[in-house]
Order: sequence, then C-alpha cells, then structure tokens
Amino acid sequence: MYGRLLLPELKVMLNENDTEGIKEFCEALYPAVTAEILEELDSQDVWRVLVCSTPEKQAEIFQFLALPQQIEIVGVIDRGPLSKLIEEMAPDDRVDLLTRMDDDHVEELLPLIAQAERRDIRKLLSYPEDSAGAIMTTEYASLPENVSVAQALEKLRHQAPDSEIISYIYVVDEGRRLQGIVSLRELIFARPTRPLSELINRDVISVRVDDDQEFVAQQMAKYDFIAIPVVDRQNQLVGIVTHDDAIDIMQEEATEDTYRLAAVEPLEDSYLSTSLKTVIQKRIGWLIFLLVPSFLAAKVLEHYEALSDKYEWLILFIPLILASGGNAGSQSATLIIRAMALESNIQQEDLRALLRKELQLGFLLGSGLSLISFFIAWAFTAQLIQATVVGLAVFLVVLMGISAGGMLPMGFRRLGMDPALMSNPFITALVDILGLIIYFQVAMYLVS
Repeated sequence: MYGRLLLPELKVMLNENDTEGIKEFCEALYPAVTAEILEELDSQDVWRVLVCSTPEKQAEIFQFLALPQQIEIVGVIDRGPLSKLIEEMAPDDRVDLLTRMDDDHVEELLPLIAQAERRDIRKLLSYPEDSAGAIMTTEYASLPENVSVAQALEKLRHQAPDSEIISYIYVVDEGRRLQGIVSLRELIFARPTRPLSELINRDVISVRVDDDQEFVAQQMAKYDFIAIPVVDRQNQLVGIVTHDDAIDIMQEEATEDTYRLAAVEPLEDSYLSTSLKTVIQKRIGWLIFLLVPSFLAAKVLEHYEALSDKYEWLILFIPLILASGGNAGSQSATLIIRAMALESNIQQEDLRALLRKELQLGFLLGSGLSLISFFIAWAFTAQLIQATVVGLAVFLVVLMGISAGGMLPMGFRRLGMDPALMSNPFITALVDILGLIIYFQVAMYLVS
C-alpha cells in the first residue's frame, strides 16, 4: 500500500536530487515501511536514498532489507561509508550480512571499523553457523550485584542507548559470570535504597553459546521469554538472543522442514529472489534419487507379470493400493516430524509412545479403508474373492505405510540426522515398492 502511494513521489525526488525531501522521507516512516518501498528500486537508487539520512537511520532501514538486496547494495558502496554503516548495525544483523559477503571483501572492511566493533564482529563470526553464538547480540544491559536500586537505574540510563532490549537486566560478577536476572518493572517499583541483591531471580534459564539455534527458539517459546541469555562454558554472559531473532529462527526452521518434506534442498533466500540455476540445483538431486525406487517398482511389476497377465483385474486396483499406502505414510511422516520439531526435549519413551499411537492408528485407519476398498472392489468385479484380496491388501499396505512413515524419521533422529530428510516423496516411493509386493503376495495366497 505504502509503495504504491509513495514510490512515485520518491522517484520524482530522486530525479530532482531533492536530498532534503529524501531525508524527510527516511525520517518520517517506520524503517520497515521505508525498506519495503526501497525494495522496488535498484541498488544504486537505494543507496542514493539512504545516503541522505544519518548513519543511524541508514542502519535501521538497511537491516529491514532482504539479505540478497543487502548484498547487492554492498557492492555499490565505497569502503568508507560501508564500514560506517556496518558499525551502526545491530551485532547479529551485521554478522548475517558479513557471512554472506566474500571473505576478501570482509577482510578489507574490518580494518576500517572501530576496534570495539571489529573485535565483536570477529568473535561472533567465530561461532558455528546456526548456533546461539551466531545469532545473539552483544548489546544488552548488565549490572553488578552490590548496588542499590537507585544506582542500578542510573547505570541503566547510560547503558540503555546501546542496548537492544532492557526489559531484562542481567546481573554479573566481576568475572562476568551470570548470577541472576532482574526485570526493569521490578526496578521501577522498588525502593531506591533497596539493595539490588534482594530483587535478583537467581533461577536463570540460559542457553550455551554452542547450542543449536532451533533449541534456543524452542526454549524462548516454551518460557515466553522476550530474550534469553547466552553463556559460555564458564557461565560467563556473552550475549542474548531476542524475540525477533527467535521468530526468524522458527520461520526459517519451519520453512526448511517444509522444503525437505517436499524433497527440495532448503533455499537460502526467498523463491522469487533465487536464481533459476540454484533452484534446479536444489531440486534435481532429489528428483534423480527418486528415480531409483521408481525403477524398483517397475522391476516388481515385471516380477509379477505372469500373475497380472493371468488375473487382469489385479491391474485395475494398483492405483488404489499405492495411493492408500503412500498417503498414509506421508501423513504419519509429517505428524512425527512436526512433533519432534516442536518438542525440543522429547525422550526415547516419548518416541515409543508416538510409534505405538501410530500403529494403533494404522490398525484403525487400515480397517476403515479396507472395508471401503472391499465394497468398491466388489462393486467393480462382483467377485467376493477379488474384493477380499483388495480389502486385505489395503489394510496391510496402510499399516505398513504408517509404520514406515513413523519409524523412518525416528531412525534418522537416532542417527543424529534431520528427520525432515525423510521426505514425503521418498516415503511414498518406498511404500509403493513394498505395497506392490504385499498386494501381489496377497493375491497369490488367496486366489491361487
């Protein structure tokens, strides 16, 4: 909406080189709204807009642009202005940008950045990708324990401009080891002379710097935190992860699981901003791999060719058999994978309970589908034995599909792999092979 209204006016200001008007445009709107409008411009024009505002406002707007567009803009900015822009960015946002840039370009920029920020950047870049250390910010408020409430509030006034969030204040000792936490609300309502030590909540929930980012987001969602402290092995406070980063992580992880469930390697950027070559690379591997079970299914049909030639009615119900097993297996795989993704502390006994539940569902759903398939086959063939073959085969295939869909993701988890790698197309292809074998074996047993 804003883009349609303001973009034409912004383009006029760019054509007229109206720097004062562009500066007012940047100052008047919320940074995310400004970034949304700037997405319609090319990189050169985006920087022409940003350069008219203060470095602080430049960073605020720039951080809301999509990473691919940030990379494009970085390519048209001189090193001096770029280093100032990176200095003003939030620590976690600038690390996201720097990790996507060429290493040589980063090494050229770092000497131009202030020493404190440069040291912070190198520290954050040293943490493993997708870990708590890689997504945390070092801009937080902290206090010593041996101060009064009045002294604590005075210290916070100095720290607040450089802190991303001050709803929680972290209490540390001289070695910066985390001792507890106190909320800003408690400080405001406490007597000024009251010792801070009396307000501290020492039962602090924190995460380790090397914890996986998905675990961090799950902890924040579980306890409804606005931010969570990040500590190292010595329990020293090294940063915090804030709620906005947790939302991004949850969205990223859910998107990644969705891609993998569809047998597509996760895309780093949005689908529209990803090149055709990259999309092909992300999809072709799985498509080639899925050809293998298709050829195996063909070999199964070839093996039972004599039986299908003798009883031609068997061919009629192959789509019914394959659809029943594949759909049931895909449903189970999706439910199990999502349950494991939402429950960060799911234990082995919980997995067994999940599997038992799936087997019970397999028996009940298989029985229901078996009855329906029996009557459909009877209506088609008017033969009791043929309808019995189809009904019994559907029951066994559904039970097998649900078992495979539940057990295979669990097996991947036990191997330390992402359960979402057990994609629905692979489950379907596997169940197709086994379903054909079950169907023809049932027919051989009952008809012959």
